[in-house]
This record gives sequence, C-alpha cells and structure tokens, in this order.
Amino acid sequence: MATRYTHTNLIAGDWKGLAAFYQEVFGCVPVPPERDLSGDWLDKATGIDNSRIRGIHLRLPGYEDTGPTLEIFQYDHMPEHPDVRPNTPGFSHIAFAVDDVPAKAREILSNGGSCIGELIVRDVPDVGRLTFQYLADPEGNIVEIQKWD
Repeated sequence: MATRYTHTNLIAGDWKGLAAFYQEVFGCVPVPPERDLSGDWLDKATGIDNSRIRGIHLRLPGYEDTGPTLEIFQYDHMPEHPDVRPNTPGFSHIAFAVDDVPAKAREILSNGGSCIGELIVRDVPDVGRLTFQYLADPEGNIVEIQKWD
C-alpha cells in the first residue's frame, strides 16, 4: 500500500467547543462516531497511566469522504498549554485556503479566536501574490489563512 496522509491530532481543553469552532469557521465536517477511549491498550499506546480521551474526527474542507481529518481529542488529565508562537519548534500551525482573508479573519475573531500577526500581501516571484495572516483558534492554536492570486 502506498503512503497516505490520514489525520492531524489536536489536543483540546474543550474538545466540543474547539470542534464547533472548526465546523463553524472552516466548514469541517464531523466523521462519526464520537470517540470515548480508555483502557490498558490506550495506556500502553500513549505511555500515560489511566488515560481517557474523548473527541471526534472532522473532515477537512475540500476533500471527499476518505480525505484527511483533524482529530480533536481531550484527555481527562492534561498539563498546562505552553505558549506557542510561529517560531516554536515542532508543529506550528494549520493552514486553510480561503476566498477572502480579511473576512475570514473577522469570522475567526468573532468566534473566539485572536490575532497573532498582521494581514500581509506579498508577491512571491514565479509563484503569485500571497495574502495571508496568522491568527489563533479559541484555545491558542495557530491558524494560517491564505489566498493565492
């Protein structure tokens, strides 16, 4: 079998609230069933004793039924969320192509998100004009919205 991208996991403080944000703002679609997972197998897989996770997979916009998902899970016990900036090592952000960057930024803000940086319009030689902005979802995870012309 060829390699195929399947999902990205996002750990949330409030999985239902964060899932609602991504559904409302970006049109992600729930892929049932909701998950409520625990047991010895999960403890062994995660290396966390007495772990329990709840959440759901959301189909990312622009893909068919077998496309990749955003897996939003919440553990019963979690450490404090570290301060994450665009230059923090590790996975930094999730990006969405949108028709109107300023309008989508306003929608993110009106749904509990926050600004990280300013709206930028830049010509990229031999590629096109990029309009983009970094914002954060309601839990502080970085979201890039972009449009190429």
